Amino acid sequence: MHLGALFIASHVLTSGSVRETARRFQLSPSTVSTAIHNLETELAMTLTERASGELATLIASGRVLEGLEPIMAAIGELGQWAGHDGAGIDEAWASRIPVKIVTMERFLEVADQGSINRAARRLRLGQPQLSLQLANLEKFLSHRLFERQAQGSVLTEEGRRAYQIFMAISQAWNDLKSSADERYRRTARSLRIGSIIPTGSESWVARCLGSLVSEWNVRRNNNAISLASMTADDLREALKSGRIDVAILDSVFGLESFRHRELLQTDMVVIAPPDSTETSVADLVASHAICMPSPRTGLGHAAMAFSYERAPNRRLRSQDITAADSLPVIVDLVANHGYVSFLGRVSAMPIADKVRIVDLDEHLPMSYHVAFNHRKAAADACTVIIEVAARITSDTVARTIRPTDAGARETAA
Repeated sequence: MHLGALFIASHVLTSGSVRETARRFQLSPSTVSTAIHNLETELAMTLTERASGELATLIASGRVLEGLEPIMAAIGELGQWAGHDGAGIDEAWASRIPVKIVTMERFLEVADQGSINRAARRLRLGQPQLSLQLANLEKFLSHRLFERQAQGSVLTEEGRRAYQIFMAISQAWNDLKSSADERYRRTARSLRIGSIIPTGSESWVARCLGSLVSEWNVRRNNNAISLASMTADDLREALKSGRIDVAILDSVFGLESFRHRELLQTDMVVIAPPDSTETSVADLVASHAICMPSPRTGLGHAAMAFSYERAPNRRLRSQDITAADSLPVIVDLVANHGYVSFLGRVSAMPIADKVRIVDLDEHLPMSYHVAFNHRKAAADACTVIIEVAARITSDTVARTIRPTDAGARETAA
């Protein structure tokens, strides 16, 4: 990490805005985004996320900001020493400091060893390379840091001041990194599994994940499992970025670049209030408010496509459709508040005591898939998920694909 990048990232976490930081420091938004991304990578943790197009800082960012305070103070002292103090720290200068933390630590090693040659051997670097880095550091600071003598290199008065500043930065950074290293080790051991949002604890998705965790732990696997639920769009993005290793999705769209298998097949149905009497989809949507998953989900995308194609002149095209990515909320709206919605039959059957299940006028197939990355543990978990889904779902509801049958369907990334 460059000191300039740390200064930029600290301001983003403080202000909560990439664009405001870019304007303030006269930088491009991409430069600012790269700085915060690099900090997240170095610390092995997520500090920000996008919400409705705006940047939102997460709880963890507060602890990181506290850890960065000594570094920001040292950057301010460095600016004063280099003649960039003015009324306060020169933010434009501070955001462009090209000095890397590793360079400062190499300077500290030379100072401790009293010799460039000895420090180069300990650092396993070439002596010319290390000498060039020190020369560039002196040029940037406009101060001579070492007196080169026959017996070695001795710090000048300016060098001793630089030593204090760089030591403070190094210690603060190592404190931040030590926590990150432990998080990274835990993350590397864990198997991260994402799934579409279950309709409830009785749903096949929830039961499948519960059985997976139970069986996984009984087998005493070395990889601990962590679970997350999100939309199909978010699952694909999380797979692509490496934030999860396995994903259970309600759509095959966008899985071409991942290894994936078909998990089960079903068809779409309408779920209606238990006291409703309408027998056709047209009558149901004409008499009841509608709530269904957003197009960010595979189910919502399929339902919306069905709605537009089958009922172009009905309310399904208008704005009185409520979109919700929480299936438990949708089920409650249908069961207790008179709404209608769409679900896969395999998801609707476990809640048949709460809602009416109404068939569509024509069969509309749906399929669920499991996608995974290159890790062996991910492939093993995928196999368990398929086996569990086969036990949980009925053959009259869905045709399951076992691992031996699904091999031909697997697509290499």
